[in-house]
Amino acid sequence: MIPRFLLTLLLISAVAVTVSAGTIEGTVSPGKSSVVYVDTIQGKTFPTPSQQPVMDQKGLMFNPHVMVIQAGTTVQFLNSDNVQHNVFWPSISGNKKLGHNLGTWPKGDKRPFKFDNVGVVSLLCNVHPEMAGYIVVSPTPYFAETDASGNYKIENVPDGKYNVVAWHEGMKPLTKPVDVSGTGKADFTLSK
Repeated sequence: MIPRFLLTLLLISAVAVTVSAGTIEGTVSPGKSSVVYVDTIQGKTFPTPSQQPVMDQKGLMFNPHVMVIQAGTTVQFLNSDNVQHNVFWPSISGNKKLGHNLGTWPKGDKRPFKFDNVGVVSLLCNVHPEMAGYIVVSPTPYFAETDASGNYKIENVPDGKYNVVAWHEGMKPLTKPVDVSGTGKADFTLSK
């Protein structure tokens, strides 16, 4: 039998290590297809995601047009068209050393790529220059895409103070501080 004082001490310890989680929500203008994520948290690392999302090439378009992932995620690039496609990116957030070309492949084939570097990946196809898509690589697992009205919600964010980044194609990204204690709110108006 555990002595009462030891049981009380164990209970207090268990409560002390419980971390409260909250939500960050708001709107982004322009709305649809914007991405919002919690920026790097000093001293905090996150496990590598096991899911491998698919960036498809269908109807001569990247589908989805915008995808947000956590750093360390492997994306499967699929060709669902009856023509060959190529996938390449000249840089990640302007760093040309991080550019890459996955090559060209036929319908039904997939090519994986693990994104370890944080930033915006502008996807292109050198066979079809009209094709363009984006992958936003977040440093944390706390991110969201906006709905058609520009609303977003990032759930299960531990209480604390963070910098939150909003991104939209063709706009300058914007960073704002947010204090999460239950629900934190951040609205963004992006400009060119």
